[in-house]
Amino acid sequence: MSLLSVIVPCYNEQEAIPFFYEAITKTASEMKERWHDIEFEFLFIDDGSNDDTLNTVKKLREKDSRVRFVSFSRNFGKESAIYAGLKNARGDYAVTMDADMQDPPALLPEMYKAVREESYDSAATRRVTRHGEPVIRSFFARRFYRLINRMSSADIVDGARDYRIMTRRMVDAIVEMQEYNRFTKGIYGWIGFNTKWIAFENVERVAGETKWSFWKLFGYAMEGIIGFSTIPLSMATWFGILMSMVSFLGILFIIIKKIVFGDPTSGWSSMVCIILLVAGIQLFCMGIIGQYLAKTYLETKRRPIYIAKSTSEDDAERENG
Repeated sequence: MSLLSVIVPCYNEQEAIPFFYEAITKTASEMKERWHDIEFEFLFIDDGSNDDTLNTVKKLREKDSRVRFVSFSRNFGKESAIYAGLKNARGDYAVTMDADMQDPPALLPEMYKAVREESYDSAATRRVTRHGEPVIRSFFARRFYRLINRMSSADIVDGARDYRIMTRRMVDAIVEMQEYNRFTKGIYGWIGFNTKWIAFENVERVAGETKWSFWKLFGYAMEGIIGFSTIPLSMATWFGILMSMVSFLGILFIIIKKIVFGDPTSGWSSMVCIILLVAGIQLFCMGIIGQYLAKTYLETKRRPIYIAKSTSEDDAERENG
């Protein structure tokens, strides 16, 4: 038998989970008719939700033993939830997807065929349209993908989703990377493996509201750039060299002006502007270095990526014990 683990990170998704469960079980039944040896487990990762998400999942487990869950002690973020799902998945294959139905379950058969019959290590999805998203968010998202691909060695496809199916070998490779500051899209590209990309048009969420504000996405983008590129540190160096050259030219100009005209310079406003400019660049460069130091500091603490408060296995032991 071939077991497929469906990993679903959830944060305040009590409204969307019933719709998702109905759709994914329908897709599972269709896949079972095509591949008779396939079995499923549905692993929900409750990322410290403060609504009824966990109870909703527990009710599903009461009627479907394929449902499992891991509940965090607090909100650790989607990156930690994905890692927890991959670490706790039992399947020969694992697929990560969102509960809000923006990752269409109907694509799963094509993705599974790619890893099972076409010798791919993974099949990933990417959005070719962003209909329904704010224009500013779409603009900055496209700029981010272009920027990070130029600045890092990780291959990150424009519009890439976390909706991806992987072989056990690829899952194990990701779980081995136990870095605290995680950027999964970058990890996928960094570890390599043979990936098939499947394009689809943007789908509106079925219920609830998005948890990703513009500033959260901005912070996520910065996480990716800092995690997979050292070019910002090089930028600080080049800024220093550039300002040194400008200062040298300015000194040379003043000397020539003094020799030719007998007046080195006049006024204080220009001097204040120059001082503020140089100070601003210095603080900017210090900020870049500080970001890298902060990430290094967090890594050296060796804190766990997540803390599980309860799991489906814990509940089963209590019921049987």
